[in-house]
Amino acid sequence: MSNLTKVASVDLGILILRLSVGGLMLFHGIAKVLHGHDAIKGILAEHGLPEVLWIGIPLCELIAPVLMILGIFTRLSGLAIVLVMVSTLFLAFGWTTFSIGKYGGLMAELNLLFLGGGLSLIFTGGGKYVIHQSSNDMLN
Repeated sequence: MSNLTKVASVDLGILILRLSVGGLMLFHGIAKVLHGHDAIKGILAEHGLPEVLWIGIPLCELIAPVLMILGIFTRLSGLAIVLVMVSTLFLAFGWTTFSIGKYGGLMAELNLLFLGGGLSLIFTGGGKYVIHQSSNDMLN
């Protein structure tokens, strides 16, 4: 495989990862906008945390995914998704994170999958197919 083909394959893979993680996370953000953030506020209050932290959810589940899809601030968007996923693992799932669910998967496997995708994009950056490429996101 030539270097040009290899780079094109890597960049295409990163694009697919960005579209998958950002696109699927966006649905979670839209659902919370449509149905409210009361559940989030309740979880925060239950753990003794200030309810005002709910504001991080629209940033991490709406703005970050849009930026990720477009390839703008991809590493920062990946970090935002990682932070919200780590928070959900501790606050919403706790020790049940690694429990086996009804169909054989982990109880929090979707959250862990988003966490892995966000971490991957922190390390890779947005790749070649982006709207804005910062010097930190270049793969050369």
